[in-house]
Amino acid sequence: MKMIDLHVHAGPSVMPRAIDAADMLMEAGRAGYAAVVIKDHYFPTMMSAKIAEDHLDGKGCRAFGGIALNNSVGGINLKAVDAACALGAKIVWMPTVSSLRHKIMHSGHGLAFPGSKGMSVAEKTIMYLDENGRLLPEVLEVLEYLAGKPDVILATGHGSRDEVDRLVRTASDMGIRRILVNHPHYMIGATLEDMVAWSRLGAFQELNAVNFVPDSKFCTNPIAQTREIIEAVGLDKIVLDSDYGQSGNGDPVANMQKFAQMVKDESGLTDAQLEQICYTNPAWLLGLE
Repeated sequence: MKMIDLHVHAGPSVMPRAIDAADMLMEAGRAGYAAVVIKDHYFPTMMSAKIAEDHLDGKGCRAFGGIALNNSVGGINLKAVDAACALGAKIVWMPTVSSLRHKIMHSGHGLAFPGSKGMSVAEKTIMYLDENGRLLPEVLEVLEYLAGKPDVILATGHGSRDEVDRLVRTASDMGIRRILVNHPHYMIGATLEDMVAWSRLGAFQELNAVNFVPDSKFCTNPIAQTREIIEAVGLDKIVLDSDYGQSGNGDPVANMQKFAQMVKDESGLTDAQLEQICYTNPAWLLGLE
């Protein structure tokens, strides 16, 4: 079965990683993947992805990168987004480790995401709604820019349910077509009704292996929840990806394949239906259809 993984934490990174971009591309290629997207919380990943793809035999597998709008790139920074897109970014993630919601959900972990190494400057938390629930001007600038970049995916990051809701609704109104809601079932605080509403606005809902595979260090959700989400949202707006790559948490490729089989068994999907959420939908988001 063809597969694309839109969410792999492969190094180099200030966080210990189980695999780097080069090895990830090689492993994915051997497994028959069509593409992988390398994610890092602190630095853009287009460079490592491009070097890996240009100089290694990925057996037809593509490697892409993106930028997460955390403090290390200036936060919600239009100039950083512009530079990233000029370098071929496929995804722009809203704040992850710098978001206020992330800090709340990881309270007690200090200056950065658990596991980051060599960093000494505390995160200045980002909450991108004002006191009236409106998006901050710098967010609107980024959305206006992405509305003119129809091949780039807007990903929602680690914001709160209210932030994600306003972001998705505004992005949809502005004509942004490629929207990915990151793990609404984890950290965000979204309800099933929220996921359905966002999908009706055109946003894809991401289901992450790392939160459902039982031996993952970040397993937080029962596999039955994937069936509930798929049945409510519909296969046309679901994406499976791994969110793996953490040091000591297993292989991203093996665990993505394990997760796909778990979802297939839990929901009684056909091979064609599984391929839709593992390949067809992410291929459309990447513009590879």
